[in-house]
Amino acid sequence: MDDLLSEFLTETAENLATLDLELVRLEQNPNDPSLLSNIFRLVHTIKGTCGFLGLPRLEAVAHASENVLGKFRDGELEVTPQAVTLILASLDRIKMIVHALEQTETEPEGEDGDLIAALDAMAAGETTITIETAAAGAQAAAAEEEMAAAEMAMDTADDVGNRPGEVSLDELEAAFLAAPGPEDMPAPPPAAPAPAAAPVAKATGSDVVAKNGGGVASAETADSAVANQTIRVSVDLLENLMTMVSELVLTRNQLLQIMRRYKDTEFTVPLQRLSQVTSELQDGVMKTRMQPIGNAWAKLPRIVRDLAHELGKKIDLKMIGAETELDRQVLELIKDPLTHMVRNSADHGIEGIADRLAVGKSETGTITLNAYHEGGHIIIEISDDGRGLNIDKIKQKVIQNGLASEAELDGMTLQQIQQFIFKAGFSTAAQVTSVSGRGVGMDVVRTNIEKIGGTIELNSREGRGSSFVIKIPLTLAIVSALVVACRGERFAIPQISVVELVRASNNSEHQIETLNAVPVLRLRDRLLPLVSLAKMLNLDDQPAETGSDSFIVVTQVGTYTFGIIVDRVFDTEEIVVKPVAPILRSISLFSGNTILGDGSVIMILDPNGIAAATGEIGVGQDEKHGDAVSTEVLASRARTSLLVFRAGDESPKAVPLALVARLEEIDCAKLEWSDGRPVVQYRGRLMPLVPILQGYEVKRTGTQPVLVFADQDRSMGLMVDEIIDIVEDRIEINLKTERPGLMGSAIIGGKATEVIDAGHYLQQAFADWFDAEAQQELAANQLGKRVLLVDDSPFFRNLLTPLLTVAGYEVTTADNATTALTYCEEGRDFDVIVSDIEMPGMNGFDFAQAVRGSRWQDVPMVALSSHTSPRDLDRGREVGFNDYVAKDDRDALLQTLSQTISVA
Repeated sequence: MDDLLSEFLTETAENLATLDLELVRLEQNPNDPSLLSNIFRLVHTIKGTCGFLGLPRLEAVAHASENVLGKFRDGELEVTPQAVTLILASLDRIKMIVHALEQTETEPEGEDGDLIAALDAMAAGETTITIETAAAGAQAAAAEEEMAAAEMAMDTADDVGNRPGEVSLDELEAAFLAAPGPEDMPAPPPAAPAPAAAPVAKATGSDVVAKNGGGVASAETADSAVANQTIRVSVDLLENLMTMVSELVLTRNQLLQIMRRYKDTEFTVPLQRLSQVTSELQDGVMKTRMQPIGNAWAKLPRIVRDLAHELGKKIDLKMIGAETELDRQVLELIKDPLTHMVRNSADHGIEGIADRLAVGKSETGTITLNAYHEGGHIIIEISDDGRGLNIDKIKQKVIQNGLASEAELDGMTLQQIQQFIFKAGFSTAAQVTSVSGRGVGMDVVRTNIEKIGGTIELNSREGRGSSFVIKIPLTLAIVSALVVACRGERFAIPQISVVELVRASNNSEHQIETLNAVPVLRLRDRLLPLVSLAKMLNLDDQPAETGSDSFIVVTQVGTYTFGIIVDRVFDTEEIVVKPVAPILRSISLFSGNTILGDGSVIMILDPNGIAAATGEIGVGQDEKHGDAVSTEVLASRARTSLLVFRAGDESPKAVPLALVARLEEIDCAKLEWSDGRPVVQYRGRLMPLVPILQGYEVKRTGTQPVLVFADQDRSMGLMVDEIIDIVEDRIEINLKTERPGLMGSAIIGGKATEVIDAGHYLQQAFADWFDAEAQQELAANQLGKRVLLVDDSPFFRNLLTPLLTVAGYEVTTADNATTALTYCEEGRDFDVIVSDIEMPGMNGFDFAQAVRGSRWQDVPMVALSSHTSPRDLDRGREVGFNDYVAKDDRDALLQTLSQTISVA
């Protein structure tokens, strides 16, 4: 049975039961206005739903009843026992039709003219009308019509005469008289639904019977099977039940804790069974709280329709996954954010009809809502095919509001600039309307979503549309959490925010490093900022856990990723979230508390509050202290993450941070010498140590700071004196130099800083690392030319980017061919494309063919590869490369770029 029909039958059965009782009370208290209003409302609800579902017979009876009740309510008719009896008879007819509807899912055949005539006559003021008199009148009228029709037929027959094969009226009447009457007919089978003839109302409303043809059936039809399958329960009762289940879960956890201590006990099996039953009960109660997200979407079609008319647009709202369920509490919290985002898409996103046609789009814009489960979360996507975010408008508003300077905006990626729409008071609307323009909205949306442990991500392409992805937990009552310890105190971290766990020690690949008094961790080409939980909670004065290892809980809040340093990690456990005491509500680091299995009360950490307390949450915050942004992204920006240090003299020096694999403190007692130069055993190999300047005095005692450069199985250590800081800045060489190992001097972090040429020192460590030093000069006409560098190796991208930047090129990088092709779709232009050949997925040859079939077909292309055989060269030229350069020949690359651009 259709869900909508099932709900209608359930609701109608409840309303009819209420109406029976209310009508009897009305007969006893005919002047009670509240009774009349309630009865009228219930019948009106039945009538309105019938019309919506397309049930004309049921709607007609309900409508006629509603007319009489309306007269009662307005005081135009007096409530008499006879009138109540007539209304009760109509309810019996409705019950009969509903019962048949439940059996067959369609309305039964039949006529209700007698009942409707009686109701209409009652509404017209004929207070003595009954169903019998109305039926008799209807039968008399019908008989008169039949006689008139028969006479007309006879006259016609007499005039025309019978045709061959036709039967005369006399013969027809004789056959009719000879046919058996109703008393001679066999009884109908009991399973057949009752035909819809008029019931005969007796004197009392509680003892009404329905006369159906030749048989009589009780008006008290069988109870609705559909209605009996559901009951309505108070929300407060469900909340109390959930609270009791939560307490049961806590008790279960305590018993399991005891069972772990006493493994060989007779209580083991019963406790395991109790744990299983508790889990099943928990799931069952949770399902009672679950509601389809479509309940939160119910008003959105009307909102979109009204906005479309108001704004003069055509908008189609598509809703996918409306049956996806989530906790009622979460559902209530996301209703307003969803409404606001859909309104934003209709107002800001979808263009007007003329604008859409002008850019080749259909005149009807589409807003799509999609919801689905993923793990223990629900994912909600709100997307549109509109104009997307206007970056220029956002920049203007950012500068106007003083949120960032023009120079700072120039150093941000498109996604970073788009994040400004989540700032409080931010709006790009030209004027304040009833729909938008007040600057209140998206900041509240993100705040509300993050309050329930969710995240929101934005992806927008100008001219193509925008997409918001919301990730929220299914429930807030019982959640899975990671239990950790810090300075002897245990805490819970909601698992929805935990990305991974990292164990850091002096002897492992992962070590905690300190840069400018800020702890960081290099994790898969990402520099991850760390937060010490002990320092955050002022627990430094307490002794740490034994052991030299530290555990880092990698946590994500929105698009911001950071690590929380703890002493120990226990296990994940289902915890019951208890609200924070009023005295602690001002502390944003905690979101609640819970009781563990051993009876201990611990605090639940709030990753959003921790991130906010460190000052790292916000637009563009990944520029500070090397936030967890991949080196691929850093290399593609105009601003570069630079490691600033001192070595050999007092002048600060800088090297692109992405080139540095690790920062090490080498014990000078472990230094060895080979071929007259210092080396150290590093990860099973000998690593040469190279001084920054000739004549650099190597320490014999203490520790030696070293910058480790690594590519594949080769490593080189650059000896320095002191690490100063990590800064984000542009590499703009103001003073060039002929001094080996230096590219020149630039203003970095407000100070004159020497930028080193890492390739020079790599050659000193391994003579065959490169065949020649990089060419430092290019012709003046090459300055400002745009180069797209496509290479899947982060090392080579980060090595070549500074080289090409210093040579005068504006460099954009892509870590694969697919990313590079998206730049083409976005409308970005370049003067030359430099591409690696050996790449996963789409290799360089396939990439070149794709470029030649796109709007970049005339852009010169240079291939980079370690294979430079004649066969390779021929194939490269066949697919569209203009030239071929060995990957390790930096001189040849610079010369080839100069020649290729000059020819182009």
